[in-house]
Amino acid sequence: MMDVALGWSAGFEAFVGRLAGRFPRVESRRRMVSYVRGLLGEVGRKNGWTLAEAAGDAGPEGMQRLLDFYPWDTDGLRDDVRDVVVECLGDARQGVLVVDEAGFLKKGTKSAGVARRYSGAAGRIENSPIGVFLAYASPAGRALIDRELYLPGGWTGDRERCRAAGMGDEVVFAAKPALAQQMIERAVGAGVVCGRVTADEAYAQDTKFRLWLEARDIPHVVAVPKSAAVVAMDLTGPRVHRVIADLPAAAWRRLSCGDGARGPRVSDWAATEIRPLRRPGWGRWLPARRGIADPSDLAYYICFGPADTPAEELVRVAGGRWAIEECFQVTKNETGLDRCQVRGYRVWYRHITLSMAAAAFLVIVRATAHKRGAGEVEQSNLIPLSLNETRRLFNRVTAPISHAVEHILHWSRWRRHGQMRAQISH
Repeated sequence: MMDVALGWSAGFEAFVGRLAGRFPRVESRRRMVSYVRGLLGEVGRKNGWTLAEAAGDAGPEGMQRLLDFYPWDTDGLRDDVRDVVVECLGDARQGVLVVDEAGFLKKGTKSAGVARRYSGAAGRIENSPIGVFLAYASPAGRALIDRELYLPGGWTGDRERCRAAGMGDEVVFAAKPALAQQMIERAVGAGVVCGRVTADEAYAQDTKFRLWLEARDIPHVVAVPKSAAVVAMDLTGPRVHRVIADLPAAAWRRLSCGDGARGPRVSDWAATEIRPLRRPGWGRWLPARRGIADPSDLAYYICFGPADTPAEELVRVAGGRWAIEECFQVTKNETGLDRCQVRGYRVWYRHITLSMAAAAFLVIVRATAHKRGAGEVEQSNLIPLSLNETRRLFNRVTAPISHAVEHILHWSRWRRHGQMRAQISH
């Protein structure tokens, strides 16, 4: 493990060097390196001010220019992040593309995409823009590889408001399933190796989304609400909860959908075939998960894939959907995904993509350490490295710069001055 850790500084230089081609100017490249290094740092609240302070700058203007002024290829950087993640974690059989969304609490009404909606993070209705994300998950790890900002109709129908947030007239309304399709199509077009796609009810209850996946021969396991209708084997159209309720008791089996924090996640599962009119070699199924402690806790899925797909594989992919929740937790806690202070449309994409890049670096470092240090873990009875511990070790091993007292006091004055202006403004 010692020799692995000592190579992390060179590994970071190689990582940002791979991204550098998306930044045509020297200054923007340097700022990118400082920004990503700051997102990986030990500062608590990761925003333009704290990142600039950690980089040794006299003010946040340089970091702000990186997000809102310098010309650089944001979508190209996104593609680079996807490519390095898949190179490290790629698994053609067990790799899964996972779609889900995350909210970002905001004050006011001018941040791009912001609207009053329920926030799971806050547990109440709050101002919150919504990002739709695509993650890649395999036994080697998981990471976010794509993102789109969801704009409600109240935004896209008000062109003046859109222009004020930096959106061109070419930006139009797209439903969340349509944004998911765009990201999946980019991943498939780039040759991302994976065995399945999975998503929750918010996307799979849209029949067009499922048919779009089928038309492209993309195997999937997607959650649907109990009220969703399916074509049964007798060509009737019952609701999914009725189909499952009619299954015999012998149809249920106790299976694990993967390991969680407390060991295997075991539930009772049953599955039945649906939609008898199909192409040779392909199958469609309706599995259901039932809680062991609470049998009334039921979840339903619609699946499509090769006809010889075993039930255990469908269960594994259904459980893999939670991988993206871990990605959200890691990128928010470790690399400041939800800390973007600026309101603009382009700025949202730039900050989110840089945060994804920082998180991807941690995932790659951890995966590499696991491969090289597996024997050490087994011999020492250690748990595998978490991403939090990986970031902590990276910062300790690479010896962050220690700033002069004058610099520390300068930033204290800057924060207090900013707080005074905020008091006056409010």
